[in-house]
Amino acid sequence: MLTRLSIRNIVLIEALDLDFVRGLGVLTGETGAGKSILLDALGLVLGDRAETALVRAGESKASVTASFEFASLPVSVAEALDDADMDIEPGEPLLIRRQVKADGGSKAFINDQPASVALLRELAPALVELHGQHDDRGLVNPRGHRMLLDRYADIDLGALEGRWKNWATAEAKLAEARHSQEQAKLDEDLLIAHLAELTTLEPAVGEEEQLAGQRSDMQKGEKLAGELEDLRHIWEGSDSPLASLRVAARKLDRIAPEHPMLTEALAALDRAVIEAGEAEDKLEGAARALVHDPAALDAAETRLFELRAMARKHRCDVDALPELMVEMRAKLDAIEGGDAELGTLESAARDARDAYLKTAEKAQAARAKAAKVLDKAVAAELAPLKLDAARFQTSITTLPEEKWGAHGMDAAEFLIATNPGADFAPLAKIASGGELSRFILALKVALAEKGGAATIIFDEIDRGVGGAVASAIGERLARLASAEGQLLAVTHSPQVAARGAMHYMIAKASSGTVTKTSVVLLDQIGRQDEIARMLSGAEVTPEARAQADRLLEGI
Repeated sequence: MLTRLSIRNIVLIEALDLDFVRGLGVLTGETGAGKSILLDALGLVLGDRAETALVRAGESKASVTASFEFASLPVSVAEALDDADMDIEPGEPLLIRRQVKADGGSKAFINDQPASVALLRELAPALVELHGQHDDRGLVNPRGHRMLLDRYADIDLGALEGRWKNWATAEAKLAEARHSQEQAKLDEDLLIAHLAELTTLEPAVGEEEQLAGQRSDMQKGEKLAGELEDLRHIWEGSDSPLASLRVAARKLDRIAPEHPMLTEALAALDRAVIEAGEAEDKLEGAARALVHDPAALDAAETRLFELRAMARKHRCDVDALPELMVEMRAKLDAIEGGDAELGTLESAARDARDAYLKTAEKAQAARAKAAKVLDKAVAAELAPLKLDAARFQTSITTLPEEKWGAHGMDAAEFLIATNPGADFAPLAKIASGGELSRFILALKVALAEKGGAATIIFDEIDRGVGGAVASAIGERLARLASAEGQLLAVTHSPQVAARGAMHYMIAKASSGTVTKTSVVLLDQIGRQDEIARMLSGAEVTPEARAQADRLLEGI
């Protein structure tokens, strides 16, 4: 709940610190005293737009700090803070501070950690619920009506959400499989043709490198054939250099013992014969290796060109063609087995839909039952609030399937008819300002103890009503505060003000050209004086004081 509100330099408020407790707190004061300034200041920490006009004249900036305390953080608040990576210690107050600069711009902080305005707006619904004559949120907004009805009916949406996710997942898998199958069938003929080509070609890993090597060797042999033939003629025959060296070696062998130099010459000549012999062997080996068969060369080139053309066609390397064949066969096998898989997925999706539908229908029945109880509860509150001719109805409609979701298959909206015979219509379109506030109060009383924001604020809910109705409003506000924990009411009605557990008086005072708004927490005597003023006007009469005493004593 809201425990403290500190305001600095907001419009007419120079410095103000207000402490709040549980129960009903009332704020009173003359028209124009500045009650709306307090609500504007509170709106800043709840993410409202930061208008530079809110900064007090002559000041460079303004700030508002609100402190909220909880036995444990509301789940939505804890989740939002966790998503924003903000650490709040258990039991630690939630301090929201907003600064506004006179020259534009604003900053927000949560427990002194920088925060976005979007985060403040996300937290706001769980912190403060504001109802006024021009309220376009809260109970007036039909977007929240189903949630309120579900809370009233104690519907646990966890199972329904789980069934919805299961169905959505099953449908997604089915859609993906159908798309893949349709695409595969479109490609089936092409796959068969491509696989037939590859099967005929029978590519092998490493074949390109082997063929390229063979082709290169044969092309070299073709180029060197003439030179090798000339060399063969030089090395062959009795007059070849090698034969001459051998003859010379034999002759030298006979005379070598005659002189050491001859012996050395013979050794050198023997080495030359050996080297020449090795050269001859190498030449013969090269000739054999480089021999080329034109038909074999043509066959190698043809095969190599076919492999490379196929690789270009499929935009891959030649060595990747065998793996491509495996993939194509797998795709064709998948197409053949795809119908069976689709049947399994379709069955799973039907089962998931049936499970969701069963749970959604159960929630729908619970909503319909709770709606009747809620309609009676609200109807019982209308007559005391001078809305005797009005009727209230909770409308539940089944949505088209494409709009079903984790919440179920229903839309819920609170409708009213203010005159006999009139058609039911949305709250905001039918009720006048005063009627709307009273309808909201009746609805809040009927929904009491079913949870809501930590703090509820009613802004001038008693405008335009007489004493008996104001008394009924005050009694219901007090009852609602007892159920909800904390409720603040801005009021002009003494009957409502008398119900407050805490009473704040808002006053405006001028000194020269400076005007300031102040807020005072009244004691018992102060409350008597303020309620007497509300009863009698500017001049407080003894009769007004006596009536104020009776109001306070009658609570």
